[in-house]
Order: sequence, then structure tokens, then C-alpha cells
Amino acid sequence: MGDFSVWVNGEPEGFLPVSDRGLAYGDGLFETVRVSVGRPTLADYHWRRLQRSCEQLGIALDIEHLLEEVDAFLLDNQAGDAVLKVMITRGSGGRGYNPEGCLSPCRIFSLHPLPSRSRDPGLHGARVKRCQLRLGRSALAGLKHLNRLEQVLARREWQGDAYDEGLLCDFDDNLIEGTMSNLFVVTHEGSLVTPDLSFNGVSGVCRDFIIEFARHRGISVQEQSVSPDLDVAEIFLCNSVNGVWPVIEYEGREWGIGSLTAQIRDCVLEELNA
Repeated sequence: MGDFSVWVNGEPEGFLPVSDRGLAYGDGLFETVRVSVGRPTLADYHWRRLQRSCEQLGIALDIEHLLEEVDAFLLDNQAGDAVLKVMITRGSGGRGYNPEGCLSPCRIFSLHPLPSRSRDPGLHGARVKRCQLRLGRSALAGLKHLNRLEQVLARREWQGDAYDEGLLCDFDDNLIEGTMSNLFVVTHEGSLVTPDLSFNGVSGVCRDFIIEFARHRGISVQEQSVSPDLDVAEIFLCNSVNGVWPVIEYEGREWGIGSLTAQIRDCVLEELNA
């Protein structure tokens, strides 16, 4: 596999028409999928979310055809361990917001190497900062849509390797998520808490997997407000490419890698390397 391989609508191609609504309006969705030994991981979670999100936006995606194309794309590129990005746009249309007549969604696949870091935050712990940018309320809360300008601006707030990730609050001063990750905390009583994403944020597939994993093992999980003070026993971040990153430093405070965080990290890593 090279550094970058792309298909558009089932064919090797690296260009989009300027009329594509994903380019013009961010009118679409995407999934970032870790590939292990040529196979997508957490696949059921990714494809269910993609299908559900397309239905919410009114994009007529044939999910079975998409999955056939994904398999062909990975096989053609001899994907081993990699990152697959799947973008779905509403397709091409005229100028203006009205999507009427856009009946052929555009399917864009790209394949990338796994992230390479000199220091593994999953093993050694992540150093995070609180971002200045605030997340506003959105009718698209939970969706992984193509308009990620809030995350782009938040990620511009630091450069270099002083921090591994930044945490974002809403305008009510509640922690919501990282720029590329979901947030979990372990309370001093041993319960697992993750922010409520009813009004903003991305409902990640790794987050969904962890919630199911914990509840199946009798661990209490609550989706509720999380204070930026983080008076908690353990903290970790997650996404479907990096897995779980225990947080060891945040705004001048330090934590060890707790036992529940380590248990969940190891379970997720096993799933991502399956």
C-alpha cells in the first residue's frame, strides 16, 4: 500500500466535480475505520452509524452496495493494517441549498497508514489541554458530518508535541469531547461517566462499544454533564483508530493509569487488532 489511495464511486480516481455538495456545503458524512489484517474493525458499529446518519440527512445510500465496494477497495489495495476513510456526499447539484434532484450520492474511499507516534499515549498516557473554542448547540448533534470547522479551529490552538489532545466545552461550561475523541471519566465511586451528546459533539463508535462493553459487565455507565474541573479518579479518551488513551495530565493536574481504564483500553485494543 502506498501513502494514499483513493476511489470515487467504485473506481480509482482522485478528483471530484466542483458541483459536489460535500465540497460546496459539507453536505455529507464520513467514517474513519481502523483496518487490521485487511479487515475493517468495529465494522458493525461504523456501518450502522453511517446508515442511520444517511437516513437522518435524507441521503439515499445503498449500504449493501457500499460494503461490497469497501471489500473490493481493501482487496485491490492489499490493505494490511491501515486507516480507511469513507466519505458519503449527497452528490452533485446546482448552486443553492435546495438538495432536490440529488439522487446519486458520491462515495469516496481513501486508505492511509496508521498514525505513527514516537510516544504511545495509549501505553504511557495522554497529556491534554482545555481548548478555548466552545461548541455550540447543533441540530446535527451526534452525527459525524463533513463540516468539522469547530474541530479544525480547536486543533489550531496548539502545535508540537506538548499535548496529545485538546478538550472542548460547550457554552454552559460542560466538557463535551476532544478534538478527535470522546471522553470518559471514572468517578471516585467507580462509575463510568461520558458526556451527554444530545446537543453537540460526535457520538463515536468506540464510545458506543465501550458503553456496551461496560454495561454487559455490570459497570454503571451514565451519560450526563461533566465539569471541566475533573474531580474524578480516572480519565480516558477514545476513538476508533487510536483506541483508548488514559489521561495523565490536564491543566496542571496529574493522574495515574487506573485499573478500569486499563481494562477497557486492553479490551478495545484487542478488538482493534482482531
